[in-house]
Amino acid sequence: MSIWGVRCLAQKFIRQAYILANRRILASVPQRSPPAYAILRPAHSSLYQMVKKRTLEARTKLQANKYPNHQACVVKPSATPPNQEGEEAFVEATGVSSFANSQFQAPSAQSEPLLKVGFAESKTVCSAKDVLKSDSAKFSTSQPVLDSCKPPTNACEEFERKRKETKCQPCNEDGTAPGGSGGGDEDCECRMRDFRLKCLLGALAALLSGGLLTWFLTRGTDDSEARKAQEEEEERKRRLIAGLATSPPTSEDLPKHVPYLIVGGGTAAFSAFRAIKSNDATAKVLMISNEFRKPYMRPPLSKELWYTPNPNEDPIKDYRFKQWTGSERSLFFEPDEFFVDPENLEDSENGGIAVAQGFAVKKIDAQKRIVTLNDGYEIGYDECLIATGCAPKNLTMLRDAPPSVLEKVMVYRTPDDFDRLRRLAAEKRSITIVGNGFIGSELACSLAHYSRENNGGKVYQVFQENANMSKVLPNYLSRWTTAKMEAQGVCVIPNASIRSAVRDEANLKLELNNGMTLMSDVVVVCVGCTPNTELAGPSRLEVDRSLGGFVVNAELEARRNLYVAGDASCFFDPLLGRRRVEHHDHSVVSGRLAGENMTGAKKPYQHQSMFWSDLGPEIGYEGIGLVDSSLPTVGVFALPSDTANRVDQLSESSGDGSISASSSDTTKSDAVVSQDGVTCDPDEANNYGKGVIFYLKNDKIVGILLWNLFNRIGLARTIINQNKKYDDLNEVAKLFEIHA
Repeated sequence: MSIWGVRCLAQKFIRQAYILANRRILASVPQRSPPAYAILRPAHSSLYQMVKKRTLEARTKLQANKYPNHQACVVKPSATPPNQEGEEAFVEATGVSSFANSQFQAPSAQSEPLLKVGFAESKTVCSAKDVLKSDSAKFSTSQPVLDSCKPPTNACEEFERKRKETKCQPCNEDGTAPGGSGGGDEDCECRMRDFRLKCLLGALAALLSGGLLTWFLTRGTDDSEARKAQEEEEERKRRLIAGLATSPPTSEDLPKHVPYLIVGGGTAAFSAFRAIKSNDATAKVLMISNEFRKPYMRPPLSKELWYTPNPNEDPIKDYRFKQWTGSERSLFFEPDEFFVDPENLEDSENGGIAVAQGFAVKKIDAQKRIVTLNDGYEIGYDECLIATGCAPKNLTMLRDAPPSVLEKVMVYRTPDDFDRLRRLAAEKRSITIVGNGFIGSELACSLAHYSRENNGGKVYQVFQENANMSKVLPNYLSRWTTAKMEAQGVCVIPNASIRSAVRDEANLKLELNNGMTLMSDVVVVCVGCTPNTELAGPSRLEVDRSLGGFVVNAELEARRNLYVAGDASCFFDPLLGRRRVEHHDHSVVSGRLAGENMTGAKKPYQHQSMFWSDLGPEIGYEGIGLVDSSLPTVGVFALPSDTANRVDQLSESSGDGSISASSSDTTKSDAVVSQDGVTCDPDEANNYGKGVIFYLKNDKIVGILLWNLFNRIGLARTIINQNKKYDDLNEVAKLFEIHA
C-alpha cells in the first residue's frame, strides 16, 4: 500500500470518528424526564444539516474574498421588525437562515442546552437557546443577535490574523482554487509544493524505517539460522560420538571408486595416509572406520590424560593433555577441519583424506578390487590397506553374566571408556581392575593418583600372576613395581581371579578364588586384546593360527594391491621370525611402510619396533625387540651413589637353557638370594632408579628394556640388529651411560 493510500484511509477514519463523536455528544445528554421538545427531533436534525450547510457556504465565501475589507465583518442594524431584524442579522453574520416557528420550538429555560455550534473563524460559541432567540423573545433594534453569542470585539482583525496564519488554502480535487477565484492558484501551487515535500519526506522516512526494519529482521534471522545450524551440528556430533549416527548419513553419499582405500581408523591407518600424501601430493584417500571419531592415539588414555586437569564437561571435546616433558597436545592427530567430507572427496582438486565414520566392511574382493560394506554398498579401489587393529578381551565368566552384571562391567580402549571411568572416579566410586599388563597396571596407577587428588574411592587390582608386569619385567623388578604401586594407593591382589559376580542394588559382589570378597561399583577388564580378522573368511585371507592376525609377506602384502598394517598384521621378522606386535610404534612404522608401498616403493619391513610404559611420572621404561620375562635376562642398574655398576644375575629356566653373566663389580654382601633364585633385595627401592635389562636367546641379545632411561632406543635397536654374542654385558651396559 502506498503512502497516499494510507493517508486517505486515515483521513476517512478521522471523519467517521468525528461524526460518531458528535452523535455521542447529542445522545449522551442526561435526561431525567422526557424533554418538551422530544417530539421535535426531526427538527433538530434539520437544524444540524442546515447549520452545517450554511457554515460551509460561509467558509467558501470567506476564502473567495480573502481581502480584509469584507462585508461580513460589519454588522449593521436595520429597521426591520424585531423578528426579521434578528434573523437577517444572524443570516448576514453567520450565513445560517432561521427556521419557521411551526417547525421548531425553543426549549424552556429550565432545560439543558440542546446544541452548541462552534464557528472556527469567529471563535463564537452559541447555545440553541441563543440561536433561536428570534422565536422566543423580541430583539431590540440596537443590538444584533451576535451580541447574545458573544463574538470577538473585532472580527475583521481576527479574520486577518487567521488568514495570515493559513496562507496556503486547500485546493479542490481537480487542482483549482476553492471558490473559483484567480488568486487561489498560487495557494494551490503552494499547497502542492508542501504536499510534494511532505510526500518526499514521508517516502524517505519510509525507506529509512523499512531499511532499518529489514536489517533488524534479517539480522535476527541470520543469527537464529546460525544458532540453529550450530545446534544441529553439535547434536549431530553428539549422536555421532554416541554411536547413533554415521558420517555421512548414508553410504550412498560415499564415492563409488577411490584411488586409495583404508579399512580402519586408528594409528596405522592415519600413518599410512601421511605416507601416501607425502609421495602423492594430490592423493584422494577414503578411510572407513567403525568408530564414531576421527583418528586418535590410544596411549595417553591410560597415562597422561589422567594427570592433566580437564574441564568438567562430559564428554571432553578436545582431549588435550600434557606430556611428561611439559608440552601440550591433543589426543587427535588432526582437527576436524583437516579432513575432507566424503561427499566432496571426488571433487577435491588437491586431494585429501575423508573419514566415513560408523561404517563397517563386510568383505574385500582382492581380484576385482571391490570393498563391500555391511549394508551391501560397494566401493572400488586401486590400492587398499587393512588396518583394523584389535579388540579388547573380556573374561568368559563376565561376558556371559546377566545384563544386570554387565552394566557394571567394561573394557578400556576408547575415549568413551575414559569418559565413563573418569565420571565414576569423580563420584568416588570403588573400581576394580582385572589384569596386570600394560593397560591394567598403567590404569591402576593413574586411577590411584586421580582418586588421591580428588579424595575419591578405592582402587583394586586383581590378577593371577605374582606381581605387576610379570610377563615383561624380570621377577625381582616386577615385585618391586608392585610394592611401588601399593605405595601410591593401589590395593594389589595378586594370585587371584574372579570366581563369581553377583549384583545387588548398587554394587557388584565379587567372589575371588582365594576366598576374598570385594564390593565394587565397576569392574574394568584389561586382559589383552585379539586382532580384528573377521574379514579373513569372506575375503579368503590367511590368518596365523598361533599368533593371530592377517598373514603378510615382507612388504606387508596379503594380496596384490592389498596390504595389512598395525596390530592386525602378522609379519615375518628376519631376526626373530614371524611376529605380531601390539604397540604404538609398530602401528606407526608399519602403517608408514604400507603407505609407501601403496605408492610403489616396495620396501621390506625390517623395523624393530619399540614400546614404552609409564607408571606415573616417576617410573617409565622403554623396550625394543623380544621383551619376554620367560627369557634369560641380565640387568645392570646404577647404584644411588653412582660409584659402581650393579649387575643382577638371574638364572631362570627356559627352552634354551640358562646363561650366567659375569659380574665383576658385584659384591655378595649387597645381594640376598631369595627362594625363587632372584639375587636381589626388592626392598632396596633406590637400587632400581636407572638401569638396562638384556633379554637373551641363544646367548644373543634379542630384546632390551631401558628402565628410566630415555632417548637411547636407537642404540638398543643397533645392538639387536648386530645379532651377535657378547662375553661381558657389563661393557655393553656402559654404552647406555646409565650414570649420566
